[in-house]
Amino acid sequence: MTRTTDSGAVVRVRGLTKHYNGREVLRGIDLDIAAGETYALLGPNGAGKSTSIEILEGLRRRDSGEVTVLGEDPLSAPRAWKSRLGFVSQGTGDFGPNTPRELLRHFATIYPNPRGVDEVLELVGLTEQAGIRANKMSGGQQRRLDVALGIVGRPEMLFLDEPTTGFDPEARHQFWGMLRGLASDGTAILLTTHYLDEAAQLANRVGVLTGGRIVAEAPPGELGGAEARTPIVSWSDEAGKRREQRTTEPARLVTELVAAGGGVEPRELEVQRPVLEDIYLGLIAKDAAHEGVTA
Repeated sequence: MTRTTDSGAVVRVRGLTKHYNGREVLRGIDLDIAAGETYALLGPNGAGKSTSIEILEGLRRRDSGEVTVLGEDPLSAPRAWKSRLGFVSQGTGDFGPNTPRELLRHFATIYPNPRGVDEVLELVGLTEQAGIRANKMSGGQQRRLDVALGIVGRPEMLFLDEPTTGFDPEARHQFWGMLRGLASDGTAILLTTHYLDEAAQLANRVGVLTGGRIVAEAPPGELGGAEARTPIVSWSDEAGKRREQRTTEPARLVTELVAAGGGVEPRELEVQRPVLEDIYLGLIAKDAAHEGVTA
């Protein structure tokens, strides 16, 4: 049974800070993740995503703040606590001459209630490669093996740091289906990814980490608020100048532009509805501008 904190969260973080060489990498992060929830932590390189995950995994010490994962402080958790977690780090592991089946059989012995080896191979799409030496597999196949080793223990909390790097589009969609299945079984998932469509597809909530702070947090369809999602109508006027206007009534504006042009549609007319990537980039730019002003 998943042990949670008093707040009901599998992960609970309050006021997390971390410094490196006098530089404040994390500046007071608060975070909650519930059982069965997929939380996508987004941010540019160097924002502190991997540092945050390593602290939650108990691999790195924090400078201050409160952290509990599955009801335990990662720095003082008992050895059995690790068996309830799954990890997929950014780098592909060194598998040596072992086959996926051999590696999974070995890793399965570490956990009290592991998944079946054949089940895991099927989940990650490596059934046909089960007997091939891992060091002879492609980079994408090796990445799938990383994921397989991360889920074989049937984790209650799964950390995924850029898990689909090297996946082709079909493999990514298969992986998304697998994660949805894990979440429906109650697994809490913390995901970092540079693929914004992946976050939009998988995450119940998205947090944007930049400048050492989570500057925005919401379900993917609500991030940035209603204003950030206002459609943009753009066109070229008679002089060839590019024009654009945000409006909550794009159809009405287009009708007015056509009427003003004597029934002729303006050149290069486009109606764009901001997607998660547009909103994310806008939040990053806004924070960078704010830091530049206050620095």
